[in-house]
Amino acid sequence: MKIEQIYTGCLAQGAYYIESKGEVAIIDPLRETQQYVDKANNENAKIKYIFETHFHADFVSGHVDLAKKTGATIVFGPNAETDYKAHIAKDNETFKIGDLTIKVLHTPGHTLESSTFLLIDENGKDHAVFSGDTLFLGDVGRPDLAIKSDLTKEDLAGMLFDSLRNKIMTLPDDIIVYPAHGAGSACGKNLSKETVGVLGDEKKTNYALRADMTRDEFIKEVLDGIAPPPQYFAKNAMMNKSGYDNFETILKKGDIPLSPEAFETIANNEDALVLDVRNEQDFTNSHIPNSISIGLQGSFAPWVGALITDLKQPILLVVPEGKAEEAVTRLSRVGYDNTLGYLEGGMDSWIAAGKEIETINSISVDEFSKRYNSEDIQILDVRKDGEYKSEHLKGDHVKHFALDYINNNMSSIDKNQTYYIYCAGGYRSLIATSILKARGFNHLIDIAGGFGAIKNSTLPTTDYVCPSTL
Repeated sequence: MKIEQIYTGCLAQGAYYIESKGEVAIIDPLRETQQYVDKANNENAKIKYIFETHFHADFVSGHVDLAKKTGATIVFGPNAETDYKAHIAKDNETFKIGDLTIKVLHTPGHTLESSTFLLIDENGKDHAVFSGDTLFLGDVGRPDLAIKSDLTKEDLAGMLFDSLRNKIMTLPDDIIVYPAHGAGSACGKNLSKETVGVLGDEKKTNYALRADMTRDEFIKEVLDGIAPPPQYFAKNAMMNKSGYDNFETILKKGDIPLSPEAFETIANNEDALVLDVRNEQDFTNSHIPNSISIGLQGSFAPWVGALITDLKQPILLVVPEGKAEEAVTRLSRVGYDNTLGYLEGGMDSWIAAGKEIETINSISVDEFSKRYNSEDIQILDVRKDGEYKSEHLKGDHVKHFALDYINNNMSSIDKNQTYYIYCAGGYRSLIATSILKARGFNHLIDIAGGFGAIKNSTLPTTDYVCPSTL
C-alpha cells in the first residue's frame, strides 16, 4: 500500500495518490494532470479511479482531463450531477484498488454532494479518511457555498453537524485524517498548518467535534466569523461540474513570448489586462502603465480569483525570466484560461524599446513616521477584517479598506486625496496600489514593510486582541 499526499502550498490544497498491486486511485487532482500519469507509469501502475470529494470551488480540479488521458472512472458521491461521464456513487458503496477498499461516506454540509472516502487496508482495518472539505485539521468546511432558494447556510450547517457525528466521529480514534486543505484556504476559517492528522486528536482539539456540543451551538459557532466567499468560487464550482478546456491547450496558448511591439498591440486590440507577477521591488521600480501587480511569490492564484472578476478576461503577463509556464499554470488552476502570452525579455526589453514606464512611490516606515506626526494624512489598511480588528494604527485618519473587497469599496475614497497604504508585509498593499493606480488614483504612497515594520516603530497602534476572542 502506498499513500502520497501531493500538497500545493499556494492553494493550501492536498491531492492524493493511492496505490496497491498496480492499481491507483487519485483523489482531488490538480488541473495539471501529467504528474499523476508519470507517477503511475514510473510505478508500472494504472490509474483506475479518480475520486472527487465534492465540486471544488477554490480551484479547478483535473478530473476531466485525467479521465480522458487514462480511461479512469470519475467517482462523485450522492447528489452530484455532471455534464460529463462520471459514476455517482451510493452512500457506503465500495471500490477496490488492488488489496485496498475505498468506501464512500456521504457527508453533506459543505456541499450537498460532499463525501468522505474511507480507506480500508488489506486486513479489513479502517486505515484513513480522505475528508475533503468536510473535516479539516482544526476546523470544518464552510457551509455557505451551496445555498439555494429552499436551503440556507443554517440548513447546510445542520447537515454538516449530522455528517460529522454520524459518519466521521464514529470511526476509530487511530484513523488517519487526510484533508483537502490546510492553513491559508478560504474553505474554512481556522485551519491548522498541519496537513495530516489523527481523528482522536481532532476529537480532543477541534472545536467543531466537541462531544457535548449541541446542534444549535455547532451551527452558531461554525457560521460565526465566516467572510463572504471570493467571487470566483461559484465559477470554479461550475467548471468542475460542467467541464473545461484541456490544460495542455491552455498552456500552449498562454506560454508564448511576445516582443514589446506585439505585446502592446495585443494589449490594445484585445483589451487585455497586463498582469505583472514579479516581486514587489521590481514592480515598484518600473512597470507598464495600468498593469496590475500580483506576485507569484505570494498566494497568487487565490488573489487573482478574488480580484479579477471575469474568468474570460484576456491576460498578458510580465514575468521573471523562466516563470511564464508557472504563471499560466497557476492561473489555470483557478479557471483563468485566456492568457495570450508574456513579454519576452521582461521589463528590460520594454525599456530598451523606448516604451513608457511608471513607478510606485514607496517610503520606509521611518519616513512615514515623520509624516504621520507632522501632517494631516489619510491611511488605508488593506489587511483582512480579522487582522485589522486585532491590531492596527491608531487614529481617525486610518481607514480599513480590505483588499478582498477593493472592487466594491473603491467609490468610498477620493481620487484627489493622497493615501498611504499598508498591509502586513507589502505584498497586498502593492496589489491594492496597482489596482487603484490603474483606475486613476494617482496620489498613492506604499509603506514598505507594512504593519510588520509599523509594529517595530514608535507609531501608535491599538492594543492587541487575540483573534479568537473577536
